Amino acid sequence: MVAKRAVLEDMPPWQGGGNMIADAVGLGAAIDYVTRIGMHNIDRYEHELLCYGMQQLATIRGVRLVGTAKEKASVMSFVLAGYSTEEVGKALNEEGIAVRIGHHCAQPILRRMGLETTVRPSLAFYNTFDEVDRLVAVVRSLAAQRSH
Repeated sequence: MVAKRAVLEDMPPWQGGGNMIADAVGLGAAIDYVTRIGMHNIDRYEHELLCYGMQQLATIRGVRLVGTAKEKASVMSFVLAGYSTEEVGKALNEEGIAVRIGHHCAQPILRRMGLETTVRPSLAFYNTFDEVDRLVAVVRSLAAQRSH
């Protein structure tokens, strides 16, 4: 930009932010952390969690798993008979388990499956098998309440 010095000094910065450097440092630390663990190890562990969670959810009467491809991202979409996805999400949230509920920007495929929304827990390498067990226990408890 070419301008008189007095004009430039009088102008506010076009872009800025006090944490931009902190964000860059944080990103660098995150990359170092993931590199130390190894992407292959992260992928393998997340896939093991996914397979375990899907197998456990499949044993619950009334659960319909949505998206069961063998090689897929570590998300478990499902619906539970007798419950809205909002009810399931609220019950999980009350137990400290965060999930997404909704159409997940996939309305055409969900509608093709006869659905509007699903419950979608997402798994990551910082999750544990115990946490998956807690999620499954809540869903199993809900299913038992309405299977009479």
